[in-house]
Amino acid sequence: GLIRMNSSRIAARLLIEPHMGEFLARYPKLQLELVMNDGFSNIVADGMDAGLRLGESLDEHMVAVPVTPPIEMAIVGSPAYFERHGLPETPADLMRHNCLAYRFTSSGTIDRWSFTSPDAEGRTVLFEPKGNAVFNDDENMLTAAVQGVGLIKYLDLCVRRHLADGRLVRVLAPWCRPFPGFYLYVPSRAQMPAKIRALMDFLIEQREQLMRQSANAASAANRKSTKPSPL
Repeated sequence: GLIRMNSSRIAARLLIEPHMGEFLARYPKLQLELVMNDGFSNIVADGMDAGLRLGESLDEHMVAVPVTPPIEMAIVGSPAYFERHGLPETPADLMRHNCLAYRFTSSGTIDRWSFTSPDAEGRTVLFEPKGNAVFNDDENMLTAAVQGVGLIKYLDLCVRRHLADGRLVRVLAPWCRPFPGFYLYVPSRAQMPAKIRALMDFLIEQREQLMRQSANAASAANRKSTKPSPL
């Protein structure tokens, strides 16, 4: 059977690309057609069997199944960048930094950075990045950050490897609250085909792996934070 799946680029890179070989080897009779679309489309009307999106949909005809743990936005830059420009302590300090922007292809708007104050008030602070580069592709933006061009906002799950190997450094973590991660959308469970059930179970397995990795990364970060910073 064919599974036609609509996904944002970032969801596909994080959740599908690393595991395509494993999934198709496990289910040799299945075919996967991956359709990239960063706008929020009506999966049923577009003839799709499933969709991968950030956050939970309110569409009553769809079942939304979480396929990652909760995630956080991470503000990151290269060690070389921070050596030149210093570390921001609060979102207000970002005015003095080169903050690289992401423009949504579907709406044409710039993605604003949202922070929640770590004090009891928990007030929201919105910041519009105004740096010397704007991107509509996550990978290009990430490359610029690794090269020391400026700071970017990215999903913590997507930069974990870069943080672990020291290519990127995270700042303002206390200002970044967790929120619901990626969901798999499928038509209601009543008529769920076996092929969709197989995809759902596979992605839930990957979620368990990501949760274990998150726990390991958190404990490694805690151990690291007890040592003096190299910056």
